[in-house]
Amino acid sequence: MTLFHESPEDPFSVGNSASVVLDHRGTVVGWGDRAEVLLGHPAGDVIGRPGLEALVDPGDRDAVVAAAAACRQDSGWFGIVPVLHRDGHRILVGVRARCIVREGAAPEWFLVGAPAGDVIQWETDRSVLDGLFRTAPVGLAVHAPDLSILRINRAVARIGGITAEQARGHRTGDFLVAADTETVERRLNEVLETGRPMIFTEQPCRLLADPSQVRYVSVSAFRMEDSAGAILGVTQLVEDVTERHRARLRLALLNDAGARIGTTLDVAATARELADVLVPELADAVTVDLLEPVSRGEEPSQDGFGPVRRTAVRSDTPGAEEALNPLGGLIRFAPETPQGRCLAEKSPILVPELRTPEDLALVAQERAPHARALGAHSVMMLPLAARGLVLGLVSLWRSRRPDPFEEDDLTLVGEFAARAAVCIDNARRYTRQHQAALALQRRLLPADLPELPAAEVAHQYIPAGAVEGVGGDWFDVIPLSGARVALVVGDVIGHGIDAAATMGRLRTAVHTLAELDLDPDEVLSHLDDLVYRLAAEQESNSRDSPLDQVTGASCLYAVYDPVSRVCSLARAGHPPPVLVTPGGQVSIPDLPGGPPLGLGGLPFEATEIELPAGSLLALFTNGLIHSHDLDIDASLDRLSQELARPERSVEETAKAVVDALLPAEPVDDVALLLARTRVLPEHCVATWTLPSDARAAGQARTLMAEQLSAWELDELAFATELIVSELVTNAYRYAGGPVTLRLIRGPRLICEVSDTSNTAPHMRRARTTDEGGRGLFLVAQLSERWGTRYGREGKTVWTEQLLP
Repeated sequence: MTLFHESPEDPFSVGNSASVVLDHRGTVVGWGDRAEVLLGHPAGDVIGRPGLEALVDPGDRDAVVAAAAACRQDSGWFGIVPVLHRDGHRILVGVRARCIVREGAAPEWFLVGAPAGDVIQWETDRSVLDGLFRTAPVGLAVHAPDLSILRINRAVARIGGITAEQARGHRTGDFLVAADTETVERRLNEVLETGRPMIFTEQPCRLLADPSQVRYVSVSAFRMEDSAGAILGVTQLVEDVTERHRARLRLALLNDAGARIGTTLDVAATARELADVLVPELADAVTVDLLEPVSRGEEPSQDGFGPVRRTAVRSDTPGAEEALNPLGGLIRFAPETPQGRCLAEKSPILVPELRTPEDLALVAQERAPHARALGAHSVMMLPLAARGLVLGLVSLWRSRRPDPFEEDDLTLVGEFAARAAVCIDNARRYTRQHQAALALQRRLLPADLPELPAAEVAHQYIPAGAVEGVGGDWFDVIPLSGARVALVVGDVIGHGIDAAATMGRLRTAVHTLAELDLDPDEVLSHLDDLVYRLAAEQESNSRDSPLDQVTGASCLYAVYDPVSRVCSLARAGHPPPVLVTPGGQVSIPDLPGGPPLGLGGLPFEATEIELPAGSLLALFTNGLIHSHDLDIDASLDRLSQELARPERSVEETAKAVVDALLPAEPVDDVALLLARTRVLPEHCVATWTLPSDARAAGQARTLMAEQLSAWELDELAFATELIVSELVTNAYRYAGGPVTLRLIRGPRLICEVSDTSNTAPHMRRARTTDEGGRGLFLVAQLSERWGTRYGREGKTVWTEQLLP
């Protein structure tokens, strides 16, 4: 039996230490082989001699005597003493001394020694090992090959909430939940089998005694072997890194929030993004409430008071909807509630524990019973404030997670709320500007399309998504003289208020030019000059914002005559129309492209097409056929398929085209104008050529009266007689050549007198002494509208009268 615990590195082991026996007088009575190796003295030289004389230098005797006295007093001693080697030099030896008593004999002293350096190293190693199991902050667990616990240190005992003695002989599964035990034992078995150490592997650590409390530990492990290579087990180094793990998660969450919050310029979408970031990482339920003006994109009040609208709700707890006010609902928080104080004071509110029903009633108000049934036990609220304005608040609830909110959680969510508030304010400001531009654009576009004898028309206008901003696309349907109609579609390059304003100016100009009854190519030439001048004005007035300048536009202008069935078209850098015959055959007319408007001085060319009655003409801007998903040819094919369905009305066709070709939020404005042509019946049009002599006026009155009688419009005969007489007389008097009279019976009675002169008649107010000059004034009084249009060979003066 050994007296001391031995290890392969123990300097006092039997194989490593020198042994000496002294009697009660200090005489050497025993000398071991290792003593001779260590000190150089053979046994015969020292046995029987006093130890002080044989082994100690005279200068060291006082120190050795003091050590001997301490040894006799305590019946044992351990320390370093100087010993004399046989060759005369001193060496320091670590000595352990113990008193040995034998029956009937005086006490003797058994000494074992080793070089002081080896002893100090061994003591240091032993101190380190002792520290690992007693005082080290890092956990240490030693497992047998079957993974039963041999020993744990105090740090592991603290993590597990047990004592070191309680753990010995047990397994990990006796203290951890099954899922975490499986992770631990799988990794330890891998270390045992391969011998490869495991280094700093994080894993959850949930105790059976409190499985709801999740901690995280960093584990390193290595395999233990004896000197022969036999496996003794595996040792784990365990460090509680819960706080570090949470800090890392918070940092990752902050980075994630930076990428996920504020991806759009939409107030509601930004509020939803904030709620999505917080659930389930930090809360079981989150609501975002914005002041009512903010939800509409308007400026909030300075004091933060007023009703709020629930803009976002996110929860992963079943039944949470009943405990929370509904999405989109308007809520009024009283000033004494936490929500009211949060808004008024612009400060966060933390309620770590809702201990009583009164606490729950204060924070949940009328929803308190539902919140209690849900198990809500902790809540915090933070204001959404940016640029000195309170925009709303975000509320976080915990019901399933047992741990309450802490100050660290409040600080973290404060970072999210600050970022979200700035994004919401940016979205609010953009929404306000976008709504203003959209309102301007809508007011500049036609509200209702007129009923026309020439065509049945329908339109679709889809503004671009909020990010792109409103554009300058427009369309128009303009009634012209002679029952004709002008169909217009255009696109101003760019987006924003400048593009919308330019669109309005162009639309006004088109109306003015249409009233002059100009041909399509002439209209485009005038528009080209106008866009060129507008671009020059903007370049001189907007040097600080070049991105907002309007640089050009495109336009397609068509005039259809329901009498002749001829459609005259011209385009300026615009997509050509699509034509569908009554039989469903689809084609794209070959129109000269023409340059975009605004280049200045380049010619445009018109093309005339004869259309059968019931033809469908589709005019559109390029946003309809330009898509990220389809090329232009594929878009045109799909457009043709939707148009080639004669069973649909034009309204149904227009909606079907938009649904088939456009995404929910197109990247560009889209204007679509459909017109199904009509033809006036022959019996509704009467045309006569009159001789160029004084009898023309009388003949015209007779022909007109007979025709009105046939149309059962005798009530208009008197007024129409005066109009026809005056116009034919003027044509005979000032134009010369044949005169053509045409009556058209449609929604209105149209009277046209054409001659070969290009001289325009002018209405003036005659003086009382004048014999003439009252004719056109009389015509204007008797008709609803009148005007003059010019052709290639002469002019036509026309009037319109309301039917009885």
